[in-house]
Amino acid sequence: MLFRGWGDAVDGRWPDVAVVTDHVGVAHLVVTRHALVRRVLADPATFRPDNALDAVTPIPVAALRVLAAHRFRLPPTLANNGGASHPQIRGIVADALHPTRVAAQRPWLTALVRDRVARLRAALDAGVPVDLHADLAADLPLLVLARLVELPDAPVGAVKEFARAALELFWAPLDADRQAALAAEVGRFHRALRAFAATGGGLAARLRAAGHRTDVVVGALFFLLVAGQETTSQFLTLLLHRLTAEPAVRAGLRAGTVEAADVVEEGLRLEPPIVTWRRTAAVDTALGGTAVAAGTSVVLWLARAGRDPEVVAAPDEFRPGQPGSRRHLAFGAGAHRCVGAQLARLEAAVVVTEAAGLLDGVRVLRPPWCPDNLTFRMPDAFVIARDPAAD
Repeated sequence: MLFRGWGDAVDGRWPDVAVVTDHVGVAHLVVTRHALVRRVLADPATFRPDNALDAVTPIPVAALRVLAAHRFRLPPTLANNGGASHPQIRGIVADALHPTRVAAQRPWLTALVRDRVARLRAALDAGVPVDLHADLAADLPLLVLARLVELPDAPVGAVKEFARAALELFWAPLDADRQAALAAEVGRFHRALRAFAATGGGLAARLRAAGHRTDVVVGALFFLLVAGQETTSQFLTLLLHRLTAEPAVRAGLRAGTVEAADVVEEGLRLEPPIVTWRRTAAVDTALGGTAVAAGTSVVLWLARAGRDPEVVAAPDEFRPGQPGSRRHLAFGAGAHRCVGAQLARLEAAVVVTEAAGLLDGVRVLRPPWCPDNLTFRMPDAFVIARDPAAD
């Protein structure tokens, strides 16, 4: 289950707290109940974030040398920062993603999505299959993020490849050859980020002006490029795929009886792109009656917490607007709650509003496939075609 925390694994029977041993023999305490997961996230003194970005497959010396050759470093900045510098760094990033600035992107984003949807609909009408991941969802979050924080002017494809490589290198079960190849890709892009962090404008300039050294600026940009956009493109793909199986929800969207925002929240609850997150116990403590020794790796099963029957009445059903739907933990909680939550919600609401109609009268030729990964789902494609039987 540890590297496949969705699908049947989410629906199976699990205790509130369970010990699971991973592929290299390390034991983790997996927490499944919503209240317990939230408690851990809200208590950074007892459960520190230090291990949030640690590689789940220990990186061998050969791959470490590749990273070192590119001067790769990830000092604590955002997700793995439990120190005194976190509030200021987070505040600077949060200001760049302020809800007012995010809302101002809606007209531009709507026009872009609408144009893409029109071209995709024309292709479907002509009998041509389309990939809603590659042709609609994959690059949208990166394009929006670049406008908000003035990211490096790098080719979109290169950034996406880097982001997926980083998600695999740090969160997937891997062999040594694959780790070396991923280290080379991540290291090359990290070198380019260093150059931008030292001289670039926007968010990078604001972090430098606050007195943060280049490594910290690189760390913030690294995390934004990995988690700040890749997870949203994953979610857009997963949500659209889920909606192919929810004709009543699509009908409600057409009729105006279902709100796009409610569809997004129910999607985050049932199809989160981030299925787990990690903490480490700083002191001896207990969770759900289970003793937790200091130093224990705690895996918070966010996807399972979203289906807790104590939170929603119909935990396994896609019911937009049902009580408790918005209590999901897809964005975490506490001091490290995702600073890009409003941005992700905006992007998803626009895509649902503009693109849900593409799913009427189609059949799925290629559902999203997600590789084994502790935390991220990383769908690779979502191909649909017009269903002749619907004509």
